[in-house]
Amino acid sequence: MHIPDGFLSTPVWAAFDAGAAPAVGILARRAQRDIEERSIPLMGVMGAFIFAAQMINFPVGPGTSGHLVGGTLLAIALGPSAAAIVMTAILAIQALVFQDGGILALGANVFNMAIVGVLAGYLPYRLLRNSAGIFLGGLASVLASAGFALAELSMSGIPFPPRILTVTLTFFFVGAILEGAITLAAVRAIGRLNPSWVRNTNQPAGRTLVVIGAAALILAVAGILVASTHPDGIEILAPAHSPAWLHAPLADYQAHGVESPYLRKAAAGVAGLILIYAACLAAGRSMRQRSARPAPCVSAGVNPDQHAPRSG
Repeated sequence: MHIPDGFLSTPVWAAFDAGAAPAVGILARRAQRDIEERSIPLMGVMGAFIFAAQMINFPVGPGTSGHLVGGTLLAIALGPSAAAIVMTAILAIQALVFQDGGILALGANVFNMAIVGVLAGYLPYRLLRNSAGIFLGGLASVLASAGFALAELSMSGIPFPPRILTVTLTFFFVGAILEGAITLAAVRAIGRLNPSWVRNTNQPAGRTLVVIGAAALILAVAGILVASTHPDGIEILAPAHSPAWLHAPLADYQAHGVESPYLRKAAAGVAGLILIYAACLAAGRSMRQRSARPAPCVSAGVNPDQHAPRSG
């Protein structure tokens, strides 16, 4: 689902880079109104879990893989605005640290997955508030993100032979069904751990945070053993050409200086969990501090010191 550098034309990636930043800023200001101190740890833990889940590619067809996007799960857990901020942090760290998704294409990836994917996934859940809404949210999230990604590739001149396009759309639809099923299973599992979480997501139980964090760690160090190595639906359309200047420190989720291939990937995964958790925690605290600041109360045409008590 991540668009690497070398796919999008300069006008396309530049336009999305310019538009994504103010859009995320608007969502951050909206999230400030709802965020509470006790919900900030959930942002970090859910961000780490989604990052770990995105490391695990699963087969969706012959020679093709997909992975959980997680926009709907984040939106249900955090609300759509905070979910978009967490997904943006994940995508930025993936691009800058792991070379997963392009740096120049970051604005397009943020728009597709952190904005369109999150909002499209949250709408069915908000309307239905039941299992069908959760499943349809996961389905809609992937299909909406994929649709925008394919449109951006088309605008960039990437050819779509009819057979390849049909196969790609089929793989995306299979991935969307799996996304809906995984999202529903995850929400039900968390609901069993802490029933109040579904009714009031701002009050996660400590046990819930621990279990989600443990699941993220297990995915990062053990899930990679069974992850598919096949390319995803976008990568089968055309080869990626990363810029020569790009040298991410943990490119391809590999920690340099470690001899064992498994340990290289596991160490990179654990490093990613820590980075994502810290980034999401910092974003949550920053938004909380901004929301806690008292707004200036200055009436039009009135000096704010006019009615202050005089000393002496």
